[in-house]
Amino acid sequence: MLFIPTIIKEIETVLSKVEENKLDDIARQLQKAKRIFVIGEGRSGLMAKSFAMRLMHLGAAVYVVGETITPSIEEGDLLVAISGSGTTKNVVWTAEKTHSLGCSVIVITTTPESPLAAAATTVLHVPAATKYRRENELKTIQPLGSLFDQCAHILFDTLCLQYSALNKVDHNAAFGRHSNLE
Repeated sequence: MLFIPTIIKEIETVLSKVEENKLDDIARQLQKAKRIFVIGEGRSGLMAKSFAMRLMHLGAAVYVVGETITPSIEEGDLLVAISGSGTTKNVVWTAEKTHSLGCSVIVITTTPESPLAAAATTVLHVPAATKYRRENELKTIQPLGSLFDQCAHILFDTLCLQYSALNKVDHNAAFGRHSNLE
């Protein structure tokens, strides 16, 4: 059985339902933020870290929550929190704390009525299947939250393209920030 065409169709189905105007809004929020913080756990956390790396290449002051060199968040900063279910305790707590400090919180989730979304200033709804396989979720042939992870990765790359266009950062400038210790 050929899985690639089915996986691509699933990704296309999810991404066709994402509000593109939200991506424009989020890219502008990222551009205006003094510093950007990202958080996620497990595979969503890996998507968050890859997003942080791409933003760093584009010149953003960006930190991953929980890393040893991450400073305290303060006014003018922004948090991007990702959780498919929107119920991951550490991610929800961090978003709530960030919100209570008066900072913006952008949430990427499949569940716009989740506790995580309740702490958001902006929610990007990604209507993909999660590991819970709820009744209202899109059906997928893939295990766990693979479809959500794939779509989040593409959406984060889209945001990076928009961010780079807003800041006029080209390939050469991004390459200049790429690691040279490898």
